Amino acid sequence: MPETVNLPRLHHIAIQTTDLANCTSWYQDFFGCRATWSTDEFSELTRERLPGITRMAEVVVGATRFHLFERISPAPHGAGANATEFQHLCMAVESPAALDAWRRKWTELHRSGRYAFLRADPPSETVVDKDGVESFYCLDVNGLEFEFTYVPAGPR
Repeated sequence: MPETVNLPRLHHIAIQTTDLANCTSWYQDFFGCRATWSTDEFSELTRERLPGITRMAEVVVGATRFHLFERISPAPHGAGANATEFQHLCMAVESPAALDAWRRKWTELHRSGRYAFLRADPPSETVVDKDGVESFYCLDVNGLEFEFTYVPAGPR
């Protein structure tokens, strides 16, 4: 009989940036993350996988950990280039009002002028599907896409 293996749990989401200070501040202000550790020392394996890595920091909110790592310049191809990337990360919220609050918060932080955005596209409008699921999309300071969604109770 084959061995049963439990599904692994998500430990962290790694985010590449060229400006660690800007990225860390944005994650702290937008998500309310707190910094837990940082380093500028890396194994040979890490240096091979991520050429140009200079620093890394962890920020945490609730059970969600973000590992923010700074590279002098992202490699366009080859080791650690991430030619295939996640399309987006989806964060669930408890109500339509919470969706509106997150959208407003993104807009306020963008308008503050305190952050350099790789792409300053505004958040999408909130859309509602046939099942009543509401979502909007926004970008972090590195141009990575987040979806915020509210899924009403009931069959799904």
